Amino acid sequence: MGTPAHLPSIIAIDGPASSGKSTLGKGMADRLGYLFFDTGVMYRAITWLALSQGVPVQDGAALTELARRSDIDIRPPSVADRRNCDILVDGTDVTWSIREQQVDSQVSAVSAVPGVRQALTLQQQRIGQRGQVVMVGRDIGTVVMPQAELKIFLVASAEERARRRYEELHQRGEEADYSQILAGLRRRDEIDSSRQVAPLRPADDAKLIDSDGLDAAQVLEYAMRLVYQAAEQDP
Repeated sequence: MGTPAHLPSIIAIDGPASSGKSTLGKGMADRLGYLFFDTGVMYRAITWLALSQGVPVQDGAALTELARRSDIDIRPPSVADRRNCDILVDGTDVTWSIREQQVDSQVSAVSAVPGVRQALTLQQQRIGQRGQVVMVGRDIGTVVMPQAELKIFLVASAEERARRRYEELHQRGEEADYSQILAGLRRRDEIDSSRQVAPLRPADDAKLIDSDGLDAAQVLEYAMRLVYQAAEQDP
C-alpha cells in the first residue's frame, strides 16, 4: 500500500500488559501498510533460546551475553499461517516456537534483566530505524525510539484487562480463572513499572488513550485520527 511521505514513519505504542497494544498496533500497521513489530517477541525469542540451550533464566550475566551475541530480526510475514510477522533468531524461524507455554512462564523474569533489555534495545532500534513501522512494547516512546513521530500510551484498568483476557481464553476453550488473571496482571504491572532499566511510563509527548469501555474498532479509529493529526502538524 502506498503511504504519503508526511505520515509518521515510526509509530510507538506503549502500555501495560493486556491493554490491547498488539491489537491496536496490528490494526494500524494493516491500515498503513507498515511492519507490525511487537518488541515483546524479542524477549520471548531470548527466553526460548535460553531454554533451548540450557541457560538458566536466573543467570542474568549469561542471559545478557546470549542477547548480545544473538541476531534477532523481524520481517513481514512470509507464510500465510496467521502470523503477524516472521521472527528470526540467527536466521532460524521461531515465530511459533516462542509461543510455547514454557516461554510464557519465564519471559517476565528474562525481560527484567537490565543487560538483556539494553542488548535488545539496540536490536529494536536497528529494525525501527528502517521506518514505516508500528512498534509496540513498554518502553518504545521513552527508550527505544524516542524520536518516533507519534507516540501512543494505551491504558485500561487492571479489571478491564483481566476481563478481556478471561473472555479471550474462554472463547478459545481454555480453562481460565478471573481472579488469577487479575492477580497476574497486577504482578506484571509491578514488575514493569518498578524495574531498574526502562520502567513502564508514558513519554512526555505521548498521546494517552484510555480504552476502558471501548472496543478494538473504536480504539483503532481514535488512534488513526491521531496519525492524520500528526501528519497535519508535520507536513
